[in-house]
Amino acid sequence: MARSVASPRVVNIADLRRLAKRRLPRMAFDYIDGGADREITLRDNCAAFDEILFRPRCAVATPRCDLSTTVLGAKIDLPVILAPVGSSRMFYPRGEEAAARAAGRAGTLYTLSTLSGCRLEDVKAATSGPAWYQLYLVGGHEVARAAIARAKAAGYQALVVTIDTPVAGMRERDPRNGTKELLGGGLPMLPYLPQMLTRPGWLLDWFADGGLMDFPNIVLQDGPMGYADVAAALEQSMVSWADLKWIREAWQGPVVVKGVHIGDDARRAIDEGADALVVSNHGGRQLDTVSPTIRALPEIVAAVNGQVEVLMDGGVRAGSDVVKALCLGARAVLIGRAYAYGLAAAGEAGVARAIEILRADIIRTLKLLGVDSPAKLDASYTQPPAAWSARASG
Repeated sequence: MARSVASPRVVNIADLRRLAKRRLPRMAFDYIDGGADREITLRDNCAAFDEILFRPRCAVATPRCDLSTTVLGAKIDLPVILAPVGSSRMFYPRGEEAAARAAGRAGTLYTLSTLSGCRLEDVKAATSGPAWYQLYLVGGHEVARAAIARAKAAGYQALVVTIDTPVAGMRERDPRNGTKELLGGGLPMLPYLPQMLTRPGWLLDWFADGGLMDFPNIVLQDGPMGYADVAAALEQSMVSWADLKWIREAWQGPVVVKGVHIGDDARRAIDEGADALVVSNHGGRQLDTVSPTIRALPEIVAAVNGQVEVLMDGGVRAGSDVVKALCLGARAVLIGRAYAYGLAAAGEAGVARAIEILRADIIRTLKLLGVDSPAKLDASYTQPPAAWSARASG
C-alpha cells in the first residue's frame, strides 16, 4: 500500500480527504467535495448522524464479529457498497477500474456510473466481486437500451436507476473552478492551468491517462459521447415512472431505484417493480435543503414494510454511521465521497484504505454495542431525536 495511506496518521476518512486535497487541483477536488447551492444538505447529511445516540448492551462478550450480509441475493463481506461516482478518471488513472478492484478484494460490491470514463466491460473485468450498473438515459432510449444490453452481457448483477436528476443541481464550486473546462479540454481550460501546475503529480497522471474524457458507455451514432454539458443532457433524459416498465423489460433482472426521499415515492417504486431502494439525496448535489438521508430512512423503511430491501447513502464518514443506518432499517450503506477521497489520494490503495477504515470502525462499534453481527441490530440500539419518529409514522 502506498506510504501516504498506510501511515499511522491516516486513521479516518477525514485524513484521506486531506490527502486528496493535497494531490488534486481545486477543480477536481471540489468536484468530489462540493454540493448544490449553499451546501446545506451536504453538511446536514453528515451532521444528522451526530443527532443519533447509541444504547449499548454492556458486559456482553463479542470475541468475533461477522459483518457479512446479502444484498439482492449477493453475499458481501461487509454492509458497505461503493456507490456510483461519475468521472472517477478525473481523480486517478483508470479510476473506476481501480475502485472496482479494491471493492472486489475487500469482498464487496462496486456500482459503476453511466458517466464513467472507463468501459463497463473493463470495469466488470477488474473486480472479483459483484457489480451493479447505474443507468442514466443520456443519449436517449436506444442508447440506454444498448448500454443495458452491454451491462447484462458483461455480467452486472443489478441495474440502478437514478430518479432524482431531472436536471443537474447547481454545484457552484464547479463553474468557479473550471471543472467543465478541465473535462472538455481545449482553449477554454487555459485560465485554469495555474491551479493544475501546482499539482504536477496529478497533472502527469492526467495526461498519461489520456487527458480529455469521453463517456464510453454512452455510444451515439458517431461514437462515444464526448464530455458535454451534463446538466443539459440530464434535463433531456430524465427518468419518469413510466420508463421503469421498459427498463425492466430490457434488463430482465433486479432493478434498484436510487434517489427516494419520501414514503409515497418508495411505495410507488415498489408498485413499478423495484427490487430494492436507495434512500439518497445524491450526496447533497441535487436539491438543497432536503432531509438528510439518515433522517429520511425511517420513513422509507416504514413505508416499505419489508417488501423490498432498503439501502441508503449520504454523509457516511465512519463505521459508526454505517451501524446507525443498519439499526434504523438499512440492509447496507452505499459510500461515495468516503472512497472517492481515497481514490484521489492513492488510487486502488486509497480505496482499500477507506474500506478498511470503515470495516475496523464497524467491528469496534459492534463490540462496544455488545453485538456480534449486523443482522442482530435493530432500532433499540439507537435513540434518534423524538421528532424523527413522528415523520416515520406519518
